[in-house]
Amino acid sequence: MGRTGGGPLGSQYFSFSVLGVVGDGKGRVGVGLGKANLVPDAVRKSLEAAKKHMVEIPITKKGTIPFTVRGHYGSGCVVMKPAAPGTGVIAGGCVRAVMEAAGIRDILTKSLGNTNPANLLRAAMNGLLSLKKPGEIAKVRGLTLKQLFEGVGSQG
Repeated sequence: MGRTGGGPLGSQYFSFSVLGVVGDGKGRVGVGLGKANLVPDAVRKSLEAAKKHMVEIPITKKGTIPFTVRGHYGSGCVVMKPAAPGTGVIAGGCVRAVMEAAGIRDILTKSLGNTNPANLLRAAMNGLLSLKKPGEIAKVRGLTLKQLFEGVGSQG
């Protein structure tokens, strides 16, 4: 939550901005920004915006992401790596909120560059949006799922 102020000398007009994260814990997550003159209104607006912008994230049966991914927004960058079961969510404050809301139980993350929470949230979302399901990857490469996981057709 942030507070901005302005106005003529001797009087202040405050406005509040709130970043909201919502998720169902099953792979759907959304992030929203709400601004208003009162905190409750800003919170309500942020949650409405987050619900409106919910997207689906592919999560493995083990509760992690399928592969390493990097998300960028502005000068903020978030690197996300799959983790072994039992690792937990290793993430900073605002990125942790996104991972837990999405239902990701095991993940390693590192925030690089700018530490502005709004930029880091959007960077994390951009990274998660770049994830694809194994079926989609196999279709693009012209392989079956079995060939994709066994490495058939790979160079080496």
